[in-house]
Order: sequence, then C-alpha cells, then structure tokens
Amino acid sequence: MGKGSRGKRLLRAGLVVLGVGFVAALGLFAMAWAMTPIPDSTQDGATAQGSVIYYRDGKTVLAKQGVNRRTVSLEKVPESLRNAVIAAENRSFYTDSGVSLRGTARAVWSTVTGKQLQGGSTITQQMVRNYYSGLSQERSAVRKLKEIMISLKVDRSQSKDWVLEQYLNTIYFGRGAHGVQAAADAYFRKDVSKLTLAESAYLASVIQQPTRFAEPKGADLDAVRARWQWVIDGMVQTGALSADEAAEVRFPKLKEPREVFTPKGQEGYMLDQVMTELAQMGYTREIVNQGGLKIVTTFDRKLMAAAEQAVDSVLPEDAPKKVRTGLAAVAPDTGEVLAFYGGRSYAANKYDNAFSAKVQAGSTFKAYALAAALEDGRFTLDTRVEGNSPMRVASAPKGIPNSGGVSYGQVNLIKAMRHSVNTAFVDLGQQVGLDRVARAAESAGIPAAQLTPHQGAATLPLGVASVSAVQNASGYATFAAEGVYRKPHVIRSVKDADGTDKMTDKGVQAFSKQTAADVTYTLTKVVNGGTGTAARLYDRPAAGKTGTTDKSAAAWFTGYTPQLSVAVNMFRDDNKPVVVGGSVQYGGQYPAQIWRAFMAEAMAGKPVEQFPEPSTRGYSPPPHGYDPFPDQNGDYGGDEYIAPTPDPEPTPVPSPEATEEPVPEVTVVPTPDVTVIPTPDDPGDGDIEVDDGGNGGGGGNGGNVDTDIPADRTGRAAEFRVAG
Repeated sequence: MGKGSRGKRLLRAGLVVLGVGFVAALGLFAMAWAMTPIPDSTQDGATAQGSVIYYRDGKTVLAKQGVNRRTVSLEKVPESLRNAVIAAENRSFYTDSGVSLRGTARAVWSTVTGKQLQGGSTITQQMVRNYYSGLSQERSAVRKLKEIMISLKVDRSQSKDWVLEQYLNTIYFGRGAHGVQAAADAYFRKDVSKLTLAESAYLASVIQQPTRFAEPKGADLDAVRARWQWVIDGMVQTGALSADEAAEVRFPKLKEPREVFTPKGQEGYMLDQVMTELAQMGYTREIVNQGGLKIVTTFDRKLMAAAEQAVDSVLPEDAPKKVRTGLAAVAPDTGEVLAFYGGRSYAANKYDNAFSAKVQAGSTFKAYALAAALEDGRFTLDTRVEGNSPMRVASAPKGIPNSGGVSYGQVNLIKAMRHSVNTAFVDLGQQVGLDRVARAAESAGIPAAQLTPHQGAATLPLGVASVSAVQNASGYATFAAEGVYRKPHVIRSVKDADGTDKMTDKGVQAFSKQTAADVTYTLTKVVNGGTGTAARLYDRPAAGKTGTTDKSAAAWFTGYTPQLSVAVNMFRDDNKPVVVGGSVQYGGQYPAQIWRAFMAEAMAGKPVEQFPEPSTRGYSPPPHGYDPFPDQNGDYGGDEYIAPTPDPEPTPVPSPEATEEPVPEVTVVPTPDVTVIPTPDDPGDGDIEVDDGGNGGGGGNGGNVDTDIPADRTGRAAEFRVAG
C-alpha cells in the first residue's frame, strides 16, 4: 500500500476523531446548557440595602444600619458614568453575547502569572457572578462553566440595560459603598445623578481594586491616576468622548472618607431602643441590615440635646460617677418618647438610666394611689385620712413614719399630696385596698411583674415598687391626657418595599377624665407650694411630684404640662445614698431642678395650655391658721394648715437610730410667724427600716419612707444643717 493511501486513511481517521470530538463537545454543551438554568434567587448580599434611621422630622439622619447600598434605576445614572464603566470593564458590552472567551482566557492567564490585566470577564459575567445565588468567587472550571452558561442565557433573556442596571447597583466600590449611589456619596458627597465626567471616570477606575484605590496615597495615587487616564482614553476609543473633551478633563478631588460610625452622646442608647422596638414589631436585625427600611423615630433632636444639657448644666462637675441620672420625656397625646437621657457614656455603660434601669418610685407613686381612691367612688379630694406619725399596720410592726416624724392629724387628700404625708397614703391604701392601688398603677403602664412582689405591703402606696423613668413619665402622661394611657414607643413609622407602617395608639381610658383632673389638681399644689417648688414654671401651669426613697437611695421628680410629661431620677447601683456636692439628695433638689431646666427649654415658644378644672375647689382656710405653702398668687386652695400635734394616742418615742434634734428655723414664706417644722438629724427616717413585704428592686433596699423636703419661694431647695 502506498504512502498516499496511508496518508488518506490517517486524514480520514483524524477527521472522524475531530467530528466525534465536536459532536461530543456539542453534546456536552447542550447538556450543560440544559442543566444550568438561570437561578431564581439572588445572593443574600447582592441586592441588600441598609436601613436609614431618622429623627422624628423624617429628614435628619440618626444612623445607618447594615449594607451601605441604595438601589437606583438606570435612568438616574448619568451617561458619563455608564460610559466610563463600560470603557473600564467591557468595551464591547452592547455588542457581545455576554461572554468573552478571549477575556476568560486572559483571566486564566492572569491567575497563573499573577499579573493584573484588563478584567477577564464581561460586565454580564461579573453581574451574574455577584448577583445570582449558587455562584461564588472561587476559581474553578466548574464554577466558570456555570457562569458562562448563565451569562449566555441572561444575555438572551434580558436587555443590556437591565444587566447594566443590576451591575451598577451590585458592584463594590470601596469605602464600604455597594452600588453607584452609595459610591457617589462616599467619594464625592453627591447624589449619583450629580456626578461630573471626571468623578464618573474615577468611580469606574476603582472597580478594579476598590480597597487599594479607596484612599490612595503615594504609589497607590499614581496607580489610580494612571487607571483613571486609561478610562478616559477608553471613552475616546468607544466614541463616548472626543479627543478635545478628554483633554479638558482633570483628575477629581476626593472627599475625606467618613469615619466608621461610632455612637456619640446619646446615639448608642437611642439605637438600642430602636432595635429593641423593631424586633418587637417583627423586624429582625437581618431585615434591618438588608431590607432598605426608612425608620422614623420619635426622638426630637433638639430635645435630646436639651435633656443632656439639663443634666450637665444642673449637676456639678464633681458629681460622683457612681451617681446615675435618668430623664424621659413622653408626649401625652401620642405616647411618643420625644427625648431621654440615658447616661454619661454609652461606651462605658450601655445599660441606660431611662429605659433599662428601674429604681423605687418613692412618693411619685402616690399619684397612682390617689387615682385608685378617686376611681373607687367612695373618695373625693376632701376625704380625710390619718396623717399622724408613725402608723403601725400588720405588715410594718415597727411603724411607718412621716418625714421628720411629724404628725399632721386628719388631712384631706390635697394636703396629703402637697406635703407628701406618708401615713396618710398608707391609711388611704388600707381603705381603698392595695389590690386596687396596684391595678391603678398597672392601668397607667407600670408592668404587673414590677408590682406583684409588693402588692401586699402597706408601703405599696409609698413607692416601694421599682419603675423606669420612661414608665413613670408615661404613667403621669396618662393624667395629662385626661386619663388616657398610651404605650410609650420610640418609632413613628417604618417604610419598606411594601409600604409604610405607621405607629398609632388611640390609647385606653385608664381613668375617668375627672379622676385625671383631680389628680392633676393635687399635683399642681405640690409644684406651686409643696415639696416640688424648685420645678415651678413661671409662664405656665405644671403638675408634679417629688419622691425620695429610704436613705435617699433614689430621688425623683416626675411632672407634666398638658403637652409633655417628664420624669427625672437619680440613683446608685449599689443602693447607697445619693450624695452630690456633699449633700444627700431629695426629689425636690437636683431632680426637680433638672426637670425645670429641661422643661423650660422644651416649652419655649409653645402655647400655654391650662389643665382641666378639678371636681372640688374653693376651700376656705380655717380660722385657726394658714397654709404655710400658699400658691404664688396667694391662693390657699383649701389646704388647711394643721400645726403638728401629738397623736391622739401617746406620742411614740422616735427610734434611737433617728434621734430628733431641731435645726435652725427656715422661713419658707415671707411671714414672720411661719417656719418649717423641725427635722431630725437625718432629714428623713434616719436608720428606720420598714418591712414592705418585698424587696424594692433595682434601686432600693426594700423599705421606703418619703423624705421629701420643701423648697424656698425662689425654687431652691431649703437648706438644712444636720446637727452634730
């Protein structure tokens, strides 16, 4: 057989092999095509958008949470940016089939040699790799084949503009920015639609090496300049720019990178409360971080600053760090928490003083006891109760004293509140029923779990149960809202892809309007001439109550105008006395002063609103004496003055631990014959312990004896010098 015949046979054999190989390749391609559908879901982070949290105006940003991406439609992306990205990443984008075999081979070579050349994948391939689930960034033949198959199918099923839009919203640009909208803000503080040609070319340049070019200096700056110029030249090659236009473009000036968000001031406390409430509404942290929510809070930025300023301006600079102060302001008509003060430093202590910390309510709780009595129907403001000291009941065999051991005799409920007569409210609680007192407090928003441990204690009306500043402010807001309780909340609305979820609370009628009006009336007497005159607002009516727990472990002032309810507390985690500037604190001192400082700012420019009329008014002072604490207009309001007298029973001997020694007389009203009742060594109960049948919770040691002291007519706390 000749050489020619042999050659022909080899040729035929070769052609057969090639044919079989080609058919096999087609078969494999067909099989891969059939077995690789376009995924029906996207990667978790591909379209994730972080959420923006706003103050109550819906415009001022409080914080951003999660992935920094804001998706935009292609029509909002300027032509300059589209053309720059195409010049940088895939100059044949609008004419290719979605896959570049040459580019893929180049990418393989880049991987082998370690040299970075022009991108190895088309824009379609990059989009597919970053967008669809089931793909990853790993380098393998199987993954690459899958990417090619899906890219080809996407190119056949979707428009080029759709692919480019997904790509521009998906790609990472450095500086924590995902997508062109976030990138425009991160690098130039602009909306993407406002980018210049030079800025567009820069963003296209950083896609290749986003980390290196995020904040370029030295050699990195030289490299990104070269890359930027390469992009500009590429735009000339693609026809997007003329040579003359390109020659006029200058390298842009970058904005400084934003600092990584770290909460400052009260921001950390605010965010904690927002995230907690979102979780209660069903928004998980994952949804917040990736769902692109617009969250409008209830927080008023100016009032938040006013709360912090009120605390900082009133308390001396050398106030002990262990003394903690909380403030909460609630709108009675909505239940919105407009402002609060959570503490000095979120970084140092994330457990805030307004929402989380709960301390004994002290005599601020007496308002709920009064509401329970008035709701009962058997009691009115002129009902008289026992005001002598001490009072012995079964659950407190040692006796419950008044501040200073003073006996007031039979007093009406106005005077009992005005002078914070402990025994009067213990007597009232016994008559009304402690279960009703607890129910009244619960109706005003105090959780039952915080009341139950003390429900059988005679001292329940004196505030042995622990509450937070927000809870107490919300409870008093119920009186300001004519008896309607609205749950306190920190979110006004949440907007997602499905619409806006607005927070509204019509409220529940916890007390009758008349009960609320009567409680308010008694609390205005506390501010106008009782233990809370340091909180008086001279341009408008205010109602409120002081509270000081046993041994001054906590001090309170909670009060309101018709438009705003505010609670201020001071306490220590170790339950030791609250001492500031060398003085033990009472509710009528720093707490009342902080309250007034905040309210003066919060009410500035607001219309003056009046409280509803009480059911009983116009009492006449008895002929034998005058109320030592008249209103500023001389209105005695029927609070008859009864000078301290011995009990009908033999006067009890004070406890040895609380030996009474008079202090110098302090004139409270400019009347020569009216002086403050002498007080013992400790202007309170000394070491008297009261068994309340429960443990008072986070801010007290169980018992509570109100130690509120009056303030002078200027609103300053009356000074008492402790004998010895």
